[in-house]
Amino acid sequence: MADKRINDLFITGDQTYATIDQSVGRLVLDPKAHTTNWFKWLVVGVMGTGLMMFSIAWLLFQGTGIWGNNVPAAWGFDIVNFVWWIGIGHAGTLISAILLLLRQQWRNSINRFSEAMTIFAVMCAGLFPLLHTGRPWNDFWLFPYPNILGMWPQFRSPLLWDVFAVSTYFSVSLVFWFVGLIPDFANLRDRSTNKYGKLAFALLALGWRGSNQHWHRYEQMYYLLAGLSAPLVLSVHSIVSFDFAISIVPGWNVTVFPPYFVAGAVFAGFAMVIIWAIPLRKYYKLEHLITNRHLDWMAKITLATGLIVCYGYFLEVFFQWYSGNPYEFRLLTNTRFSGMYAKFYWALIVCNGIIPQIFWWNKARTNVWSLMIVSIAVSIGMWLERFVIIPMSLTSNYLPSSNKPYYPSFWDFGMFAGTLGFFTMLMILFIRFLPMINIFEVKDLLYKFQGKKEYVEGQLPVEMN
Repeated sequence: MADKRINDLFITGDQTYATIDQSVGRLVLDPKAHTTNWFKWLVVGVMGTGLMMFSIAWLLFQGTGIWGNNVPAAWGFDIVNFVWWIGIGHAGTLISAILLLLRQQWRNSINRFSEAMTIFAVMCAGLFPLLHTGRPWNDFWLFPYPNILGMWPQFRSPLLWDVFAVSTYFSVSLVFWFVGLIPDFANLRDRSTNKYGKLAFALLALGWRGSNQHWHRYEQMYYLLAGLSAPLVLSVHSIVSFDFAISIVPGWNVTVFPPYFVAGAVFAGFAMVIIWAIPLRKYYKLEHLITNRHLDWMAKITLATGLIVCYGYFLEVFFQWYSGNPYEFRLLTNTRFSGMYAKFYWALIVCNGIIPQIFWWNKARTNVWSLMIVSIAVSIGMWLERFVIIPMSLTSNYLPSSNKPYYPSFWDFGMFAGTLGFFTMLMILFIRFLPMINIFEVKDLLYKFQGKKEYVEGQLPVEMN
């Protein structure tokens, strides 16, 4: 009975506060917990980061002409990757903020590294629009600071809305992430035997003592930040969708884009969380904290948001047919359903619409191989979706001169691969130096269980820290 009840609370086995501290804290405090495989992935991430830095340096030296962008496809891989990376970060905010406000306890073991994914994904995303301007050293004009020249940003431009939305999203997510780490910093401070590590964690813990007053203020701050973060899940990608929805380009000017983009962002974000959660729980033996129940719930949300995305695909086809606009219909029949880019459109339908339907079966939602295959397919499909929306619509415009194909260059692929490496490097460093599972929230979940006297007999609640 005890094992079943703990499984219902998303913790398996005979766990105590000491075993939770050991399971998570050792990954930070014990260098031997990370073998050569960790170092190999770090090398991969560093090499990718080097490729990204070299691509940026060459871009600044030569200009955006090294990319495949042309007229009419002035937006290419740069904006495709921007929208894709912003979407990756949405699962972290959903898990951390919205599920916290809804008192969903299954978030406790996965919220920490999903929050880290949000921060790192937004860092990758922010590079592309800044470099897309061609003169990133003049990007400070995007911000409405006082100046004697009387030059002000165009506040009616959705590109400027992106600046405010993404910068707000990043800053609030960063503060929310750090505040959630404070009790765990204090835990590591008290357990660390390295004087430099103890000093570092002491500075980061901000004098945390675990008193009632500290917990009271902490919960007030944490829920306040959650309340601020929750609307950002809806607002940020809605504003990103306005880059397209307020235009008159065929395939873009539809009102369904804001909810369609938000659902797609959560869809892609949860797929990336699954891609990271499965190998981490296996490699670091964390199956008792990231359980099959966590995987099951993440798969269910992926399936639900995937159905919303599929509904958006259906609406796009319906609007283009029902509008009676010959240019919209030509985009549908000659560019998406057939033509040189049709294989990408049908690939995204398979990846996002057909493959995730396997999650209707319970065994598929808890089988790690099916979860990995579907999540990788969704990540590829969501990138293809952005490619279908952006270059394919721009190359099938109202003017005959717009029928010019778009071909990405080596530097387009190099920049994208570089951001993947940069993201990997940051995640690998995060796993090494910060607790990737929320220690105090898992303990709190265990305390609630113990308080009902349904846990293993003789293990009574003790102090949190």
